[in-house]
Amino acid sequence: VLSFIIFICYIASLAASFMMAPLLEFLLALFLFFAYASRLNEKFKGVHWPLADFVRCVTAAIIYFAISIAAVSKYGDGASKAAGVFGFAATIVFAIDFYITFNDLVTFLKQGSSDSPEGHKTE
Repeated sequence: VLSFIIFICYIASLAASFMMAPLLEFLLALFLFFAYASRLNEKFKGVHWPLADFVRCVTAAIIYFAISIAAVSKYGDGASKAAGVFGFAATIVFAIDFYITFNDLVTFLKQGSSDSPEGHKTE
């Protein structure tokens, strides 16, 4: 939702060149949401879903931070300032999601790596 709000703010502002990043992030988050909701993560085991979510969070936080600084410092209209403020809020939200996803990724990787060596040790 926050990405969609930022997208709308960038469309209404002079900083319309930044609108692609929130749009792509919104669509990617929507895809991952529906993938988890429809349990695609259980059907397609070849894709490392926690890693995909982790990469999405990291790149979103970095990109939102960078374009928010540019929007606030370079453009003076209200919509650009609002998009920058919402972008900083999105940076914080994605950083929190990054931390949570990192913990899930570590448990996922420990689970995957502990299965293989124990299987070989017991045999």
